[in-house]
Amino acid sequence: MTSTVAKTSSPGSSSRPVGVSKSPGTQRLHKLLAVPGSKANMINDLLLLRPGDGHDPQASSSSSCKHVVFFHGDIQDFREEMASQPDCAQWMAWSLEQVVVTLGRRFPGQHVWVVRASRMYLRKFSSYCNFVESNMFGAPEHAPYSPDGGALSHLRSLLIHGMERVGLQNPLRPAGGATAGFSLTLVGFSKGCVVLNQVLYELAGARADPRLSDFVGSLSDMFWLDGGHPGGGETWVTDEKLLGQLAASGIRVHAHVTPYEVRDPMRAWVGREHESFVKTLEELGARLHRKVHFEDQPPSIENHFMVIQEF
Repeated sequence: MTSTVAKTSSPGSSSRPVGVSKSPGTQRLHKLLAVPGSKANMINDLLLLRPGDGHDPQASSSSSCKHVVFFHGDIQDFREEMASQPDCAQWMAWSLEQVVVTLGRRFPGQHVWVVRASRMYLRKFSSYCNFVESNMFGAPEHAPYSPDGGALSHLRSLLIHGMERVGLQNPLRPAGGATAGFSLTLVGFSKGCVVLNQVLYELAGARADPRLSDFVGSLSDMFWLDGGHPGGGETWVTDEKLLGQLAASGIRVHAHVTPYEVRDPMRAWVGREHESFVKTLEELGARLHRKVHFEDQPPSIENHFMVIQEF
């Protein structure tokens, strides 16, 4: 139930900058430990990459209201944690620090956040139990919106407290409103897609709650990157009612997959669910972009990770 990072700071402590490349246009990376969410006992570590270096007024970290939030998959962790694990060290190129820099290039001029799973079973199986009820391996049990909490409420609280830590102007008002121009993009990779799936379960209920309606209305894009988890189903949402609410919301939907997930004969349901997800959204007139990466190559975990760079 506990995070694998032992060196967590108290909720009131300041951020700790993490060095990145000193190339032109260097951005500032902050590691924020034990950031409180919607409840006192629900904390997550965050990384924040702030945009720009002051030369581009359009990318100024003080003026940009565009935010991207990334949810990682198994094996991925802070660089120091991965280096200490023989099973993970070979995948250091996909550490959370490296991924947030990659995403900064993909989303220039935007604040990029990485949410570290609060539980890493055996130090490699990510579980987003603060966002959706999950077992130790991270397989989710999705539920509809509840005014007592959920993925959207927890995410909103994490962003508010994270912005406070680094001294950003907070566009999210405590009463539930949001500053005009604030936009939010969600990106899930592999196991991290369970959070995006839970958002779909909550979408209609959260829209009807004045405490969250503006926050939900700020969602502009949702990216599913090669979604997968150890459960025996619901890797992709296939419920037509939930997908109808997504289509009606106007949120742009992006589904990027590789043969590693959607063409695994041992988990054939993943491919069937993905196809149902995209076909249903197409029929409902959703704003959808779909792509199979490395389509002509054999399934490989290397290409599974590469989708983070290629999408």
